[in-house]
Amino acid sequence: MKLLKILIVDDEKLIRWSFQKKLNSENVKVYTAGSGEDGIESFQMEQPDIVFLDNKLPKMQGLEVLKKIKEIDDEAVIVFMTAYESVDIAVRAMKLGAYEYINKPFSFEEINIIIENIKEKINKDKEIQLLRRERKDCVTFKQIIGSSEEITNKIKLSKKIAKTETTTILLLGESGTGKDLFSRAIHNESNRKDKPFVTINCSSLPETLLESELFGYEKGAFTDAKKQKKGLFEVAESGTVFLDEIGEINQTTQLKLLSVLENRTVRRLGGTVDIPVDIRIIAATNKDLKKSVEEKLFREDLYYRLKVFQITIPTLREHKEDIPELINFFIEQFNFQFRKKIKGVEPGVLELMMKYDWPGNIRELRNVMERAVILESGSVLQEDSLPGEIRENSQLEKHCHPYNFVIPDEGMSLENFEKELLKQALQKTNNNQTKASQLLGISRDTLRYKKKKHKL
Repeated sequence: MKLLKILIVDDEKLIRWSFQKKLNSENVKVYTAGSGEDGIESFQMEQPDIVFLDNKLPKMQGLEVLKKIKEIDDEAVIVFMTAYESVDIAVRAMKLGAYEYINKPFSFEEINIIIENIKEKINKDKEIQLLRRERKDCVTFKQIIGSSEEITNKIKLSKKIAKTETTTILLLGESGTGKDLFSRAIHNESNRKDKPFVTINCSSLPETLLESELFGYEKGAFTDAKKQKKGLFEVAESGTVFLDEIGEINQTTQLKLLSVLENRTVRRLGGTVDIPVDIRIIAATNKDLKKSVEEKLFREDLYYRLKVFQITIPTLREHKEDIPELINFFIEQFNFQFRKKIKGVEPGVLELMMKYDWPGNIRELRNVMERAVILESGSVLQEDSLPGEIRENSQLEKHCHPYNFVIPDEGMSLENFEKELLKQALQKTNNNQTKASQLLGISRDTLRYKKKKHKL
């Protein structure tokens, strides 16, 4: 259970002592301040979850302290304490953003009820904040389609790792293979499933913005930091943080992330306090991190700290036997979405899709199926519903006249044959990709992919 931090701002020593005596425990830490100035300083230093604030204080009055704290952190939960004759002041406090007010004298039974209500509010607020940030689908391993050995082995391994408490996981694989899906399934089948799942794409944000999103910042940490903001590591307390494209972060952020993994604490930008966090980190990349380490682009210590468990998600080319099952799944999904009644695909369409190399992996297959379902007017998907690059891919065989090439007695792999054709086409056209693609009857995108595949 996360430690609950409570700050008491009251000039009466007996009140401060009573709160410490009654509330201090293994799960609750009580801080005290005898003046408004000390209360503001303690709030900034300790970052409490709840503030009990008295109205009558020396020098700076409670309402002024309340206003100052709200300027520091607009989400601060403050319980305003006032005497019976000060109801109008209590109303003003509520307008300034106090969560609740309580009349003096009070019983600690009342205090405990307020604290329990606030704890529920904090948990609900975290859930609402998460839902606003990202639509969270309840993905489990049942939603990962595929019966091939490659996929079932990865699912079995991921299920075992999901049950561990804090193990860091590194997901490797090409773009579109389903790393995000695996990360969600791991979270939703772990003991953290009822806690937040927060995801961020490390390549989509500028370096400075990424750092403030992850770690948060204090008021005044930089020009636009008008108030305190919690980072995603804090928002995801007791849950999971998915760092997609981890290979894109700079050395400074890498060092800070290493500190989070080793010390289980975060420090906001401009802050001086280390905040404990209980989170699991799942990182993913389509980069060769080992190569990045060798090139001094990625810290070696962070690399080994991330790959406590490393799972490489196979490309669609490596488990093509799952394509028919995936096709049926997407047809069912898009039939429902677009109110269609497509029953399947023509045999020729399936043959084309099995021959295609799918450089964009399952994401590309999904997009192809969405397009095809939208375009198809009949009950069975036809070849003309497929995009050009898939139909053009079959032209490679048609352009190879049988008497122009004879398989040698010792045999020859199809991969090498394809590579030789590409080399000849590029040589024949002086490396003009447009002409070479026309010569082979394929698109330029397909040609570029095959060049990369064969390292030409």
